[in-house]
Amino acid sequence: AGAATALAERAAERGGRPPARPAESTRVQRKKAARELETNRQMIWRRIRRGIYIALGVAFLGPILAFAVGWLVFSVPSPDDSAVSQVATISFTDGTELAKIVPKGNVNRVKVSLEEIPEHVQRAVLSAEDRSFYSNPGFDIGGIGRAIWNQLTGGTGGGSTITQQYIKVTSREDQATLWRKYKEIVIAAKISKNQTKEQILENYLNTVYFGRGAYGVQAASQAYYGKKVDQLSVSEAAMLAGLIQSPARWDPKKEPVRSQERWAFVLDGMVSQSWLSPTDRAAATFPATIDEKPTIGLPEGPRGHIYTQIKKELEDKKISETQLNQDGLKITTTVDKKAQQQAEAAVAATFKGQPANLRSALVAIDPKTGAILAYYGGSNGVGFDYAQALKPPGSSFKPFVLLAALQRDPPIGLGATYDGSSPRVIKGQKVNNSEGYNCYNCDLKRAMKESINTIFYQVGTDVGPDRVAEAAHQAGIPTDRLPDPSGGLALGDKEVRPVDMASAFATFAADGQYHAPHMIAKVETADGRVLYAGDADAGEPRVPQQVARNVTEAMLDVAGFSGLPVNGANQVASKTGTVQHRLPGQNQDAWMVGYTPQVSVSVWVGTDQNEPIKASGGRPIYGRMLPGQAWQRFMNSFMRDKKKESFSAFFPLGTPPSQPVPTDEHGQPVDPNGGDGEQQQQPDDTTCNLLFCPNGGNPNGGNPNGGNPNGGDLDNGGIPQGLPAEGRATVPVGYPP
Repeated sequence: AGAATALAERAAERGGRPPARPAESTRVQRKKAARELETNRQMIWRRIRRGIYIALGVAFLGPILAFAVGWLVFSVPSPDDSAVSQVATISFTDGTELAKIVPKGNVNRVKVSLEEIPEHVQRAVLSAEDRSFYSNPGFDIGGIGRAIWNQLTGGTGGGSTITQQYIKVTSREDQATLWRKYKEIVIAAKISKNQTKEQILENYLNTVYFGRGAYGVQAASQAYYGKKVDQLSVSEAAMLAGLIQSPARWDPKKEPVRSQERWAFVLDGMVSQSWLSPTDRAAATFPATIDEKPTIGLPEGPRGHIYTQIKKELEDKKISETQLNQDGLKITTTVDKKAQQQAEAAVAATFKGQPANLRSALVAIDPKTGAILAYYGGSNGVGFDYAQALKPPGSSFKPFVLLAALQRDPPIGLGATYDGSSPRVIKGQKVNNSEGYNCYNCDLKRAMKESINTIFYQVGTDVGPDRVAEAAHQAGIPTDRLPDPSGGLALGDKEVRPVDMASAFATFAADGQYHAPHMIAKVETADGRVLYAGDADAGEPRVPQQVARNVTEAMLDVAGFSGLPVNGANQVASKTGTVQHRLPGQNQDAWMVGYTPQVSVSVWVGTDQNEPIKASGGRPIYGRMLPGQAWQRFMNSFMRDKKKESFSAFFPLGTPPSQPVPTDEHGQPVDPNGGDGEQQQQPDDTTCNLLFCPNGGNPNGGNPNGGNPNGGDLDNGGIPQGLPAEGRATVPVGYPP
C-alpha cells in the first residue's frame, strides 16, 4: 500500500501521466518489428524467385514445346509445291484491264541434278545468299534475332539462310511475320535432319526465282543467256546469283549499274571464301545477256514499262514477284487510262518523222496525291525505261536555285535584280548566256522566264551549292542524287530522272506538300485477301506554302514566252532545259517540265549514246522544241475536260517582282502600245524583239527553235569553264542550262 501511494504521488507530480514503460519492453517491440520486416522481405523474395523460375521455365520450355508442336504439325514442302501459277490482273485506276499476266504453261522451270550444275555456279549462289550454308544448322540465329527486333520496331529485313529461302519459296509464304519465321525455323531444322546439304542445295537451285519468269537455275540460264546451266562461265553465274534478292530491280537490261554492283559483290565474296582466285577475279568482265522474251499478256509497246515499275513497287511493299505469278494478284494502279492514251499520242505525234536515234520520256503526276497518272518510258516496253534514266536537267533545275534563295535569311525575292550580262566571270568561272544574250538589270522573275544563266549561277553561288542541293531534295529529288554539288549545280550539271523532276515540280504545284510518286493503289489475292490498300496520303509539308507559291510565280510566264501556251488552263508554271553537247553548237539533252494545280508533267528528249540531238531538219533540239511540243500536246488534251483551277494567292517574299509584261489569255506577250505584238515587217529573226514575239519569235508562223535568230534557245549556253561534265565529254563553252 505504501508503494502504491508513492507511485500515485509521483504520477500526480507529473500531471497525471502514467509511468514510462520499462526499457526492456521497448527492446522487445523493436525485435518483433524487425522479425516481421525480415519475414515480409523473405516472402517478397520467395515470390520474386518463384516468378523468375517460372519465367525461365517458360523461356526454356516454351520454345521447346512450341518447337515440338511445330515438328509434329508442319510438313516438309516439296520442290513441286511451288509449281503452281495463276493469272495476275493489272488494271487502270477505273478498273478497266491494263494487262493480264499469264504464266507460260505452268511454271518456267526445268529440273536438273546437282551434278549437272557446275561447282562455280553453286558457289556463286552461296556467295550471294548464304556463305555459311555448309556449316549452319539450316537457320541463322542472328538473322532471326534481327528479324524479330525489326518486327517489333517496325524495321525490315533480318536475313535468311538458303534453307529458309527454300521453305519460303515452296510454301509460298512471303509475309514478313514472326509466325513465318517460327515456321521456317521448325521446318528448316526438320529438313536439315532429313536431307543432306547437297539435297537442300539442289532443291533450292531448282525452285528459286531469277526473274524473267524463270524458276530454277536451268530456266534462268536459258532466259538470260540462251544456254544450259552447265555452259555458264563464272562471270555469268555471278550475274545470275546476284539477281536472286531482287530480280525485278537488278535485271541487267533494265538496271545495268545495280546489276553490275551485285555481280561484283558475288565475285568478291567468292574470292573471300577462296572459291575464286584474285587473278581470275581481276580478269572477269560483266557478261552480256540476251533480250527478254515477252511474258504472255505483258502490255505491248510503252505500257510494258508500267508493268516493270509495278513489280518494283510491289517489292518495296514486300510483295514478291513469286506472289505475283502464283497468287493470282489483282493490282489496281493509279494510271488513268485516258491520260495514258493522251501521253502516248502526244509523243507519237511529236516524234513522227523525226530521227530514229531520238529517245523520249513523259511522266504525269497528280500533285495532290503523288499518283502517277501517265507513264511513258519509251516505245519498247521490254527495253530500257527512259523515265528512269539519269540525265542532267539543264535550266529546268533553276527553280531549285530560286527555292534556296527564297529560304535564305533574309529571303532573296523575285524582284531582286542582278547583272545578267554575258559573259561574266563569277567566283573565278566564266559563264555565258545563250548566244551571248544580255539582260543588264534583270529581276529574278524575268531571269527565270528568259533563262539567264549568269544570274542563276550568281544566285546559286551566293546561297551556296549545298543549299541548292538541299532545296532540290526538299522538293522531292531523291537524297542520293546530286553528290558533291558545285557552282555548276545552279545550271543543272547533276543527273536526275524525268520521274524525279515531275515529282519535285508537283511539290511546288501542291503549295509545298510532298507526296511520294507511286503507281499502285490496291493489291488483292485471288481469294480476296488485301495485301495493300493505299490510304489517302495527307502529304508531307516539305516547303513553306508562301515559298512554294513564290517559286510557282516565277515560272508563270515561261510557257507563254516559249510559245507553248496551254489551252484550258487558268495558270501554268513551267521551265525548259537544254544541255549542250561537247561539240560546239550541238545539244545532248532537252527538257520541258511544268504544271497546273491538277497535273505535273516532265518530258525529256535525248539519245542512248549522248549523241547530238537534231530535229528532222538537222537543227539542234532545244527544250522548247520537241520536248516542249510533246508537253504542250499532252497538257492541252489532258486539260481539255478539266475544271479550270488557279494556284493559291501570291504574297511575295523579299523584294516583289516588277510589273509583268502584258499577256493575252493564252499567256502570250502583247505589245503594251497596242496590237498583238506581232511585227509584220521583219527580214529575219535577228530583228525580232524577243519580248513581243509570239510563236517563239517567228513572224511567219512560229520558230520551233524558240526565238533565237541562230536556231537557239534562251535556255542554252553558259558553261563555267573547267567544271566536271557528269559522265559526259568535257563541254568547252555552253553549259547545260
